[in-house]
Amino acid sequence: MSGRTRTSGRRRTRRGRGAARAKPVTSNPFLALLPAVKKDVDARLHGFLDAALDAARVHGSEVVEMVSAIVDLCVRGGKRLRPALLVTGYRATSSGAELEPALDAGVAIELLQAYFLIHDDWMDRDSVRRGGPTVHEHLARRFHSQRLGNASAVLAGDYAVALATEALARVEVDTGRTSPLFACFSQMQLDAVSGQQLDLLGRARDVEAAYALKTGSYTVRGPLRLGALLAAASPRVLRALDRYALPLGIAFQLRDDLLSAFGDPKKTGKPFGSDLRRGKRTVLLSTALRRARGRDHRILERVVGNAGASEDDVQRAVEVLERSGAKGLVEARIDELVARALSGLSTGRITPEGLRLLEGAASALTARRS
Repeated sequence: MSGRTRTSGRRRTRRGRGAARAKPVTSNPFLALLPAVKKDVDARLHGFLDAALDAARVHGSEVVEMVSAIVDLCVRGGKRLRPALLVTGYRATSSGAELEPALDAGVAIELLQAYFLIHDDWMDRDSVRRGGPTVHEHLARRFHSQRLGNASAVLAGDYAVALATEALARVEVDTGRTSPLFACFSQMQLDAVSGQQLDLLGRARDVEAAYALKTGSYTVRGPLRLGALLAAASPRVLRALDRYALPLGIAFQLRDDLLSAFGDPKKTGKPFGSDLRRGKRTVLLSTALRRARGRDHRILERVVGNAGASEDDVQRAVEVLERSGAKGLVEARIDELVARALSGLSTGRITPEGLRLLEGAASALTARRS
């Protein structure tokens, strides 16, 4: 592979006068940032994955199939929210620093996300991700064996996290910042795996605390902290970002729960009612089970954990989630958590640009439709 994560020969462009006068596409600074980050990170990601695929060819077609499945998942979709949050943490620390290190680190974040998705989909027995087959289903078809597909998907996830580590190692940064960066990257993984274990067994005493581990760690706190560390953030800035990230990460997962139940599968990329059929003990479901009575409670019991539940039964269960008041309570909790996240920024000495991006991110992550 090349020594850099970004593709070679890419020219930098300066903003001209016409661009400076152009009207913004959106009033949310984070959403305005997102397309540019996606374009730049995608270019780097494609170059890095092309090199990874070339390197795999020496080991034969079986390894190439596995790496190709990783590549397909990474390039098939994804809004690149996490790289944009990494850039936000970078800009919260420095408004003038060159963005190249943050964009290069975005490649590592996306490969880490691929690792989590591959393993999560296999554990949940999901068949669809980002509008296409999950990695274990894709590999099962290629190898004509569900057992081999499942085992190969586990290895694909392992391979993806190794690539993520390599990508982070190739980011050009002062030697003194390397150790904190990798400590942060490792903590993201430790927290997410711990949260997944709690979610898998359904025994978390505090579901929101499990959300903070499983999702918040690598979706909000980790990317923000990585970006800030790349820009040599002070301890005060890091503490402020943590105060913001903890409640926002929980709110993000609560919105994900609502989208799983009420969102359009074409936009979410997840099958309708998948959480209900798996019996996943989300805050939304737990609240509905506590509040539903009589016939409504029986409707939920018929569907929860029943992989063979009909579409009609799932639809009726979703209606109970709303009728019981659970949906409204989760929406109110999201608002409360967002308010707490924003209040955590008040004493952090964050740059004005960073504050605008963080305020925009709070809205974008918790009011999204997919």
